Amino acid sequence: MSTAVAQPVDEVKSTPWSGGRSPFDVEYGKLMMWFFLLSDAFTFSTLLISYGALRFSAPTWPAPSLVFQSFPGLIEHGAPLVFVGLMTLILILSSVTMVLAVEAGHRNSKKEVLTWMLLTIVGGLMFLSCQALEWNHLHSEGFWWGHVPTVEVMKEFFRGNPSVSQMTMTSHQFANLFFTITGFHGFHVFSGVIINIIITINVLIGTYQKRGSYLMIEKVGLYWHFVDLVWVFVFTFFYLV
Repeated sequence: MSTAVAQPVDEVKSTPWSGGRSPFDVEYGKLMMWFFLLSDAFTFSTLLISYGALRFSAPTWPAPSLVFQSFPGLIEHGAPLVFVGLMTLILILSSVTMVLAVEAGHRNSKKEVLTWMLLTIVGGLMFLSCQALEWNHLHSEGFWWGHVPTVEVMKEFFRGNPSVSQMTMTSHQFANLFFTITGFHGFHVFSGVIINIIITINVLIGTYQKRGSYLMIEKVGLYWHFVDLVWVFVFTFFYLV
């Protein structure tokens, strides 16, 4: 009968991180969220770079202050960027309420987390409603995927006196890219709202309180802040430049 001989402590083979802290000491779900956001950032970057390449290589382009000068349902002309400014403010405020939800989660305050999450959801729904109004208005002007306004209407959106062929070509490019990129971003906002609703239901029934951690709020918060950050670039490229 053989007996196992214990190795001296100083001879025990140590792991690479023994005696210290791993440089990747990040919760698995949060790390995966960062990987997802990084890959999504590449997608948005590709779309925005494509838009920029076409925008600055074109001899003429629809002027943002002329295209986006209405406040759907209230003002038809003369209010450039007012409506999209409101959309941006709503999304930024929803990002603030998400920060407050994460902070409340760190204190295990269920009631506050629930309140701030509900406000974040309301902000997301308001943004999506505003985007639907804007899309509907542009569609009524004649802009849509593969479609452009009539020549008479197009002239209202261009500065100078470009040719009809130039206006038609760049209007096609503008419409296709605008609805594709803002639609892709809107899909992210919609997905975020759905996820936030699911998380809020879990908060309501006490799922995270039983776990003793509201880390899931922080993971969802990363996604929501990313959506907010992407909108800053979309806003800059389409509405300001």
